[in-house]
Amino acid sequence: MVNISSDLRTRYMTFLHQNGISLNEQSYFQKWLRYYLDFCHKYHFSQAERVSLRPFLRKLQEKKQSTAQQKQATQAISLYFELISAGNNHKNASPLAKLSRTDFRTKILNNETCCSPNSPNKAQKKPLSRGGSLSQKQDFSVNDNASIRDVSLPAPTPPNSKPLTGISWMAEYDKLSNEIQVRHYSQKTLKVYKAWLRQFQTFTRSKAPESLSIADVKEFLTFLAVSRQVSASTQNQAFNALLFVFRHVLGKEFGKVDGVIRAKRRRYIPVVLSREEIDAVLAHLSAPYDLIVKLLYGCGLRLFECLQLRVQCLNLDAGILTVHDGKGQKDRTVPLPETILPEIRAHLETLKELHRQDLERNYSGVFLIHSLEKKYPKATKEFIWQWFFPAKQLTCLQKTGEHRRYHLHETHVQKSIKEAVGKARICKRASAHTFRHSFASHLLQANYDIRTIQELLGHSDVRTTMIYTHTVKSVTKKEAKSPLDFH
Repeated sequence: MVNISSDLRTRYMTFLHQNGISLNEQSYFQKWLRYYLDFCHKYHFSQAERVSLRPFLRKLQEKKQSTAQQKQATQAISLYFELISAGNNHKNASPLAKLSRTDFRTKILNNETCCSPNSPNKAQKKPLSRGGSLSQKQDFSVNDNASIRDVSLPAPTPPNSKPLTGISWMAEYDKLSNEIQVRHYSQKTLKVYKAWLRQFQTFTRSKAPESLSIADVKEFLTFLAVSRQVSASTQNQAFNALLFVFRHVLGKEFGKVDGVIRAKRRRYIPVVLSREEIDAVLAHLSAPYDLIVKLLYGCGLRLFECLQLRVQCLNLDAGILTVHDGKGQKDRTVPLPETILPEIRAHLETLKELHRQDLERNYSGVFLIHSLEKKYPKATKEFIWQWFFPAKQLTCLQKTGEHRRYHLHETHVQKSIKEAVGKARICKRASAHTFRHSFASHLLQANYDIRTIQELLGHSDVRTTMIYTHTVKSVTKKEAKSPLDFH
């Protein structure tokens, strides 16, 4: 494999840092760059021309790389193109640089760039066979569903003037992290907001943060609705992320957003399983996934609420389960199903044995949220703080070398549920959250009042709970009768 020169590696890593790429991702970006350079050397493509990007992605598809990996590789190579273009002062700028932001993204989505028959930069390309040999002509194309990063060039700036694009946003990313942590928002919220800020930075070509305006937001949201055709919830998520950035990171008033083409939001009717279908799914689940599903359905828990349970959250004597730090940092209590109490006690015995083995191996304990570990230094090894659904293996921290226990990863549960639903031959799009929907619908079907169901689900507004009225069969009496005549 072709090795990256030390000078190029240094400049590339510095450029990644300036564009807000995290340290964990930088190593993967460097790996994709090495693969790309080796690909160009092996199949005689120019390393500096963007037309080689599509054949490279086509090769990744042949190698069965996932969509996420293709997206990451595209971003890594696109940043490499921006780096070498900036080094050449844009003397040989591609015609793509003359396109507007929206036009370029539209062409990317329609697969009209790089490999277009009318493109003046089209290179002579030959197909890559499985053995790597070159043979007859073939048009390299990318799957329409593949996510392509903006690879347009920033417009050149006059000499001795401050550049309008290509500005580092590292300070804004750091301040965003601080603002999220101060408000005790979840790490998922931080991850999502960073992702939207990175897309917004790409859309504006790393425009100076102090020069950002509401017009940039309008153009970005319109692009999402028209060119990307995202759902209403996705567009609203982007809107909320940028609203937070403008108010708390940039210190600007967001103002009223008018003239934006918004995606229409439709009413979503949740999928609900019958009791027979739930039993069929449970029959194809093994421990501990069967107990997880029973808690999801029996207590109406969200998946992350279930996986973040600790031993002290279960009060078996009172038959109560306490959910700490649920959605919106809210706590609530729900009754434990009496039918699964024996399974819970048996599961606790296995946890005690696992905890004893971990202590013998002198592990450093479980992960605790916020500053609880500083407040209670010994809590990490106490049994009551152990995860109720622990991970199968210990996690090694690279900085300290400590071995700690994390809870079971959500993807393991989702994969098991998907396989069980398939084996049960259920013709519904069921997921882990479907059992929470089934919990609420079955309570409503059993004539429980909507306010009780709202409290059990932890909804702030009863209108959120009212959606389940559309999942049960309506039973009404057409004949009018006075309430005084009810017996």
